[in-house]
This record gives sequence, C-alpha cells and structure tokens, in this order.
Amino acid sequence: MKNLKDCRVLVTPTSYAKNNERLKSELEAQVGEVIYNQTGKPLPSADLARLLPGIDGFIAGLDGIDRAALESTDRLKVIARYGVGVDNVDLVAARERGILVTNTPGANSVSVAELTIGLILSLARHIPGAASAARKGEWPRLSGLTLEGKTVGLLGLGAIGKQVASRLSGFGCRVLAYDPLVDADSAIRYAVTLLPLEQVLNEADFVSLHLPLLDETRGLVNAGFIEKMKPGVYLINTARGELVDEPALVQAIQNKRLRGAALDVFSQEPPSPENPLLSLPEVIVTPHCGSHTDGATDAMGWMALRDCLAVLRGEPPEYPVLESHS
Repeated sequence: MKNLKDCRVLVTPTSYAKNNERLKSELEAQVGEVIYNQTGKPLPSADLARLLPGIDGFIAGLDGIDRAALESTDRLKVIARYGVGVDNVDLVAARERGILVTNTPGANSVSVAELTIGLILSLARHIPGAASAARKGEWPRLSGLTLEGKTVGLLGLGAIGKQVASRLSGFGCRVLAYDPLVDADSAIRYAVTLLPLEQVLNEADFVSLHLPLLDETRGLVNAGFIEKMKPGVYLINTARGELVDEPALVQAIQNKRLRGAALDVFSQEPPSPENPLLSLPEVIVTPHCGSHTDGATDAMGWMALRDCLAVLRGEPPEYPVLESHS
C-alpha cells in the first residue's frame, strides 16, 4: 500500500468544489499533490496524455479518456468518474493497465430530474420564447399545454427516470415508461405503467430520454423511431447527445412531425454554431447543465473523492464500474 502523501491526484471536472471548498481542502490534506484543470472545459486525449504521467489518482470529468491517453500512464491506480456515465472512458484499456474505474451513481439524479421537469414545462408553455418576446416589448398571446391529463413517456426508469416520475405525479400526468431492466413492482412504486417501446412512443405527448449510451442505444432516436412517435410530440433529452440522430430530429421538427424538443446534451459539445438545431425556434437548448447544482456537484465530489482515496489506500471502492457497463 502506497503512502497517500506520496500520491499525486489529477482533478479535471470544472465544477469540482465549486460550491464546497472542503472538497479541495480535504483532498489536499490527504495526498501529496493535487493538479487541477485550469482550462474551464473537459480535456481532450492529447492534453491528458501530457498530464497523466506521474499521476496516481484521477478524479475525472467528461474528458477524452481513451486508449491513447491511458497509454501515457505509468502509475495510475484509479479513475474516479465525477458523474455516472463512463462512455468517455476506455474501460478495456483501463482494465488492461490495472486501473480501477468508479463513478457516482445517483448523485445527480435529483438535479437532472428537476431540469427535465423544467424543460417539459418550458416546452409546454413556451417559456423561453415568451420571456424573450416580453423583454422586446411584445405581448404575444401564446397558447400552451397543460400537463394535467397529458401522457409522458420515459425511456429509461433508472435513478433519474424514477426521480422524474416522482415529480410528475404532482402534475396529474399519465406516466409511461420503457425499461426492460425494471420490474413491475418498482414501476408501481413510482406510479408508472411499463409498456413496450413502440406503445410508449404511440401514446406519449412528451418523450423524455433517460438511457445510458450503449452500442444498442447510440442513434436510437432516428427517422424510424420518430415515425413511431405520436404526431405533435415533444422530445426531451437530458441523457446523452449520441442517443439522437440530430439530422433526423431537425427534419422531423421542420416537417412538423415533432412539435419541438428540449436538449441539454449534443453529440458534439459545445455544438457547432452551424448546427441547425440551434436555429430552430421550436428547440430549447441548455449547455449540459443537468448536474450543475449545489446538491449534485457536492454529492459527486464526495463520492469521487472517497473512492479515489480508498483505491489509493488499497481498499475496495464503494462504486466500481464493471466493464459491461460501457
């Protein structure tokens, strides 16, 4: 077991300790040296390859942790993902080098769920457009939708999906979900009706994505998927941008097949200014901020910190990631 005071730790999440300085002071008191990401954005593979030599522990954000970056490591023991998704980590390469990968399941569930509800309401009541018009001195008579009596379809009923369902119960919605890994008893607990994917798409007025990015979910929302959706539906994505075929979504909105969309995530982040989704008035865009709250960043910080230090002490982490989760 290595003495923690001999360890160097790299911390790259831009919001780490933003709302709680104790996360920095605790880490700095435990280990020999901490190196922070000063760029204000996730680091690409080439930058990581320059920083990782001599690093023992890595508290990681949405950086490009691919094989090329990991090949530069010479003593890295743990990648503690500050967040849930590990699609940006080459888990096979990490395992080959004996690097443990952990994440923070459930830490941002409430925050992402709250943003999801906010986006659903913003779509239903045209809140961004109404606010913008009012500031310009306009006073449009906008016709919105009540959520009461509407059907919301959740694709994925994991930690975040359950929190969304819990909050929707107060709006008088009918909540449907598609998730082959969730049992009926769990769905009943959250007042959700589990149905096959096609039936959820046929019946939902709002479809909200809460799926992990896997080979089988990449590009899931394509032209064929959209064709199965109820005409005039709204799409909300606070999960992963790669779940959506963006050109197909643009076409569906332009053709009025979809009424609109709210996107907190894109396949390329930040999206190119030329991305046509940014110019569609029916699309609400936020900058991947679902987990950017005091509660979420605090919880993610402590969970990542504790697992990082545990591995460096030679102890098992509380939240190891299995390779099959990639």
